Amino acid sequence: MSLAQQLLLRSLVARFWRTPYAPARLTRWGTELHDRFMLPYFIQQDFEDVLAEQNAAGYELRARWFAPHFEFRFPKYGDFASRGAHVELRQALEPWHVMGEEGTSGGTVRFVDSSVERLQVMVSGLAPDRYCITCNGRRVPLRPTGTVGEFVGGVRYRAWQPPSSLHPMIGVHAPLTFDLVDTWMQRSLGGCQYHVMHPGGRNYATFPVNAFESESRRLARFFRTGHTPGAVSAQPEAPDPDFPFTLDLRRN
Repeated sequence: MSLAQQLLLRSLVARFWRTPYAPARLTRWGTELHDRFMLPYFIQQDFEDVLAEQNAAGYELRARWFAPHFEFRFPKYGDFASRGAHVELRQALEPWHVMGEEGTSGGTVRFVDSSVERLQVMVSGLAPDRYCITCNGRRVPLRPTGTVGEFVGGVRYRAWQPPSSLHPMIGVHAPLTFDLVDTWMQRSLGGCQYHVMHPGGRNYATFPVNAFESESRRLARFFRTGHTPGAVSAQPEAPDPDFPFTLDLRRN
């Protein structure tokens, strides 16, 4: 992984040394940097554009060389399938805020509010006129990827509640319950549950010894069961004008 990173950096330095980067016009992304480009799907698309530019400049780089980097940074939480639709949950990016200065016994500190996390929901084989994906009873704003039946969206949620954080009155949203909802029949056809911590309350006293133990801990927090029983009414929600790709569970 380190060798692939160094190769990419050396190719970028060599390219810009010979031909400085001078675009005709810079794009003002605005809030999309904290919305669309927090999701792994669009980050991977953007990175593939960089590799395409490098190949056009004479530096041959393959996207599959960086597949381990993608899986390491955006690990897969789990997936489930129902009625021909396949739903995948994957970790996404979430910027954390630095809090103000607080006095402690050891001096002045500034805590980082790491209580908010984000994940990506990617679904394929979905008929959007009839089915939708909900998280804790709220519709996930799925956006088409350009492939028929394939959609992607994000969910921002409070994972835990530390003593120093923004919005201290908002509780923890975990565990997250995802449902594939049939809006015509008003029922859940299947779903899954994702726990931020060990569902049995276990507290790990040591760090994982390798990637396999880390993956096993992550898989232990995901269940392909636990979807919402009974009648389900997934009411449409107006998309957030600033963050149309993300469902923020902190907002009512």
